[in-house]
Amino acid sequence: MIAGPARAPAGLGDTPGEVAYRRLRADVITGHLAPGRKLGLEELRLAYGAGVSTLREALTRLASEELVVAEGQRGFRVAPVSAEDFAEIADLRLLLERHAIRESFAAGDLDWEGRVVGAHHKLATLERRLLAGQAADPVVWKRYDLEFHQALIEACGSAVLLETYGAAYDRYLRYQMVAVVFRGAVAAEQHAALLDCALKRDADRACRVLEAHVASCVEHVAQTGALLPFAPRRTAEPRRAMAR
Repeated sequence: MIAGPARAPAGLGDTPGEVAYRRLRADVITGHLAPGRKLGLEELRLAYGAGVSTLREALTRLASEELVVAEGQRGFRVAPVSAEDFAEIADLRLLLERHAIRESFAAGDLDWEGRVVGAHHKLATLERRLLAGQAADPVVWKRYDLEFHQALIEACGSAVLLETYGAAYDRYLRYQMVAVVFRGAVAAEQHAALLDCALKRDADRACRVLEAHVASCVEHVAQTGALLPFAPRRTAEPRRAMAR
């Protein structure tokens, strides 16, 4: 059975299709629907309380975002994960975020600085709890992480850049949620360094810190083998008859 879906916020006036899409999308990104999982429409209908045609439309939208794979007549499956794909998504995130940081640092005002400080405060508080060995909801933790990185770039002045970055970050976030990545004090220190760079408007140093931040996350996932449980199973090849 499918686990209870993560609740994505629904706006007033959202259609049933939009609600189903947001809930399914949230469950894929947070790992509630595991990579490679078959998405049977009847099972989804019972779990999400939506019609088959509505679910098929939502899954088709997710397939266009490469979060779900359409398998023709066989239906849909959650997109698989791999170390190679994670590295490519990380590179895309870096490409977008570095450019956005430079634009945002140049244009941000005092109100922007306040939002960056506030976002970092929430993230740093939760990181301190994690470092102290306290339990924390990974969804809340990663939401604070996202909010801080979004605050850093929100003054870039380009809605298209922010939207494209958001889509890339969601794919990156799915890997973090699947691998349950927390790298300890080094990640918290890098976030603090990014805050310092923002307040000093030091975009060059911020980009270097960001590169190390993302690269170490990708390396950590590879070293821990966190993605191996989701690797597709290989079918055994039939043995060849020995030549006489």
